[in-house]
Amino acid sequence: MIAWPHESTAWAPALGAAENVYIALAHQITQSQDLLVCCHDGRHRRAIAGLLHDAGVNQTRIRFCEVRYNDTWVRDYGPLCIDTAGRIELHDFRFDGWGGKYPANQDNLVTREAHRQGHFRDIPLQSHDWILEGGSIDSDGDGALLTTRTSLLDAGRNPGTSQADLEAEFAALFGVQRVLWLDQGVLTGDDTDGHIDTLARFCDRSTIAYTACADRRDNQYEALRRMASQLQTFRQANGSAYRLVPLPLPAPRHHRDGGRLPANYANFLITNGTVLMPLYNDPADSIALEALRRCFRGRKIVGIDSLPLIQEAGSLHCATMHLAAGVLREPTDREPEIQISMSP
Repeated sequence: MIAWPHESTAWAPALGAAENVYIALAHQITQSQDLLVCCHDGRHRRAIAGLLHDAGVNQTRIRFCEVRYNDTWVRDYGPLCIDTAGRIELHDFRFDGWGGKYPANQDNLVTREAHRQGHFRDIPLQSHDWILEGGSIDSDGDGALLTTRTSLLDAGRNPGTSQADLEAEFAALFGVQRVLWLDQGVLTGDDTDGHIDTLARFCDRSTIAYTACADRRDNQYEALRRMASQLQTFRQANGSAYRLVPLPLPAPRHHRDGGRLPANYANFLITNGTVLMPLYNDPADSIALEALRRCFRGRKIVGIDSLPLIQEAGSLHCATMHLAAGVLREPTDREPEIQISMSP
């Protein structure tokens, strides 16, 4: 699931560059699975369909959802899918623009509107009146959840909610048995207060890839060093240490206003056939690609130029929300006709 950039979003100054990234994402995702594309309205839908058609994207795997949204970081307001013994649950949490930093009134309604339109078949949607952003948690699918205290316990999200409260909610809703809390590592320029998908990710049940800094002159060096030390203390359910794979930081990237951006390689996206990794036109790109190859030996690692995305402080994982198999409805008879109609 993605939300396509348009002129009313923060992408307006560099819309074409952002759309090129989304075209590349759509092309890679539809190699092996279906894609739900959120669009602003019918006109926006037809324009996107034309871009995808011209780029040779597999049209039969595309679904469109016309819905209003403030921003395109659908990872943080899209539905969370839970698979319990083959039974899929859909959960929708409140989204407030990362602790009230940005307008989010439309983003907060996207999942409910997409569900109302029937895009998630007849699977019931459970709505929750507490804030949980999809990029703030990472799961191994086997009872362990990885997250950060800086984001989940931020006072702007769920005031008065304790760590014990959140752990109880995770256990009740998701079947989580162990929560691994990181205390360090918020990247400079990160508006999310340290989302885990910029810092450390499960690659399988015994492997965690994490953002590492080797440059002692970097102002992030010490916090990331402490984060690496804490990761070494984490244990799997069987008591074994995790296999830890460092991902280098690219050279600092800066916003148009001069501020540093949270460029990292941990914001990769796992699809059915590949792992999509952000590229920053940096020597560290090749090092990170090789590191992820060691983590995902059964999948192809594909790099996507993400310099346009990092200008708005996000990357590939932030821009997407994965859905369980069988959640997306089949395309209507009308959808292929609308997509093809935009060919020159």
